[in-house]
Amino acid sequence: MEEKKTDKMEQPLFTRPEGGEEDELTIDWMALIRRILAIRRKLYLAAAVGLVAGVIIALSIPKQYTVSVTLSPEMGSGKSGGGLASMAASFLGGGGSDSPDALNATLAPDIVASTPFLLELFDARVRTANGKVDTTLVAYLDEQSAPWWNTVLGLPGMAVGGIKSLFSPAKEEPLTDTDSPAGGSIELSEKEAGKLKSLRQSVLADVDKKTSITTLTVTLQDPKVTATVADSVVSKLQQYITAYRTRKAKEDCRYLEQLYRERQAEYYEAQQRYANYVDANSNVVFQSTLAERERLQNDMSLAYQVYSQVAQQLQVARAKVQEEKPVFAVVEPAVVPREPSGTSRKVIVLGWIFLAVAGVAAWELLGKDYWQKFRSALS
Repeated sequence: MEEKKTDKMEQPLFTRPEGGEEDELTIDWMALIRRILAIRRKLYLAAAVGLVAGVIIALSIPKQYTVSVTLSPEMGSGKSGGGLASMAASFLGGGGSDSPDALNATLAPDIVASTPFLLELFDARVRTANGKVDTTLVAYLDEQSAPWWNTVLGLPGMAVGGIKSLFSPAKEEPLTDTDSPAGGSIELSEKEAGKLKSLRQSVLADVDKKTSITTLTVTLQDPKVTATVADSVVSKLQQYITAYRTRKAKEDCRYLEQLYRERQAEYYEAQQRYANYVDANSNVVFQSTLAERERLQNDMSLAYQVYSQVAQQLQVARAKVQEEKPVFAVVEPAVVPREPSGTSRKVIVLGWIFLAVAGVAAWELLGKDYWQKFRSALS
């Protein structure tokens, strides 16, 4: 009986039909079924091992929640003849024209992933759904759990870092965005850099280039915190784009306001000189007096013309600032999710069972035979 059983086990699964081509193979399904039945105990054991491993892996992965916010930015058209600035210029007699946008919606992913933007999110106030944690986002990132294998894989790096710290001198605390001067470089500590990297992976932005629809996605381990952070990201992104788009217009407006005050003072001074001269020489009819009076009057008229032109340009610049502000229509707001995102624990467990059974079956049905042939060829 043992010999017959052994003969059945050693029957080849793949056979070449008589008169067929060299590459043509057929599967002996009966032999395959018999070999599967013969190793069924090993498959049961593999399924049990896969079940235990899947449960451990599934319970080790923390739940995560995802919130998506959809924005529809209404950017300027960049054409002349429309908008508040063009209307003001037309009304005041100027020839206003709009320049192309320095920033459009396609840069939203780069803005969201930038270091200054994420550092500003660190101070956002968050509160968990159960109300036990009420702190800043940077402190909440320490509260998030991680799979146990992350700690195991990080042990070598921690050991190397600990050894380096013993032989390196103490360093001053690096500057953050609040400590560094505006427009200067930003230096982060190793802990801050790690949190920044984690937050950069959790906050993502995607733009549809055809429709300019911007989708912001935030993934964290608490549903209420995730929705709060998503709302903060939307608010700060609007502030960033608005500040960037209106910066040039505001600079022009400030320059024209200064120029306006200077030209106004010159006009008032010329007007006062003319009035004082007329009052002092009202009864004098000498030609030299009349010539001086005409000169002062011309100076006053010229100062008024320059003052009037600058005033018109200032009105156009103020309208330009308002026109450059983008309008964001929130198509889908931040909603607190009720179910976790990502792969469910059931799917993880079933996947590990399948991998264990498939691996053992592949080894018993195919791998073992090829391994024996390989060893025989080497010996």
